[in-house]
Amino acid sequence: MLTILIPAAGSATRMRGGDKLLELAHGQPMLRHQASLALQITPHVLITLRDPDPARQAVLQDLAVTLIPIADAATGMSASLRQASQIRTALMILPADMPDLTLADLVALTAAQAQAPDTILRAASADGAPGHPVILPAALVPKLADLQGDEGARSLLRKHEVRLLPLPGLHAITDLDTPEDWLAWRHGAQA
Repeated sequence: MLTILIPAAGSATRMRGGDKLLELAHGQPMLRHQASLALQITPHVLITLRDPDPARQAVLQDLAVTLIPIADAATGMSASLRQASQIRTALMILPADMPDLTLADLVALTAAQAQAPDTILRAASADGAPGHPVILPAALVPKLADLQGDEGARSLLRKHEVRLLPLPGLHAITDLDTPEDWLAWRHGAQA
């Protein structure tokens, strides 16, 4: 079994007033797109959100995902990850702002994880640059409870063996944090 966590409690301050997770990608808001991909892999999809966050909640309204409000979202990514520490399955951490990830990418990651269920699996670019998503084996998920700040799970990855799985092109490292990132991505996506 696999659970997917989509951390979506960030404030997107680099968007200068916009919301990167509500930007359109593949014909729908980015957050909805990621949630829809995740649901094609597993019915166990958790999405963390700021509390309150009615705009992001609205784009997920009819999807069978579990929304988790994060009261201390301002403390960083670790606030979202700590919420998943009670999960007793392998856990994929799927960033909400990576529009190049495909269903085939997620299927490849889950298949590779099934072959080595006790190893951390991390997606990489085609040339081997570490990226996302990351799948933690079930035995390591409780360690998320100890995370602090905005570093995500980097400290956990440094302490354990990590297997990289290259994905096509830049799928594993393309994330869009600024209006300029979105503009460049849209220009490239249309080419």
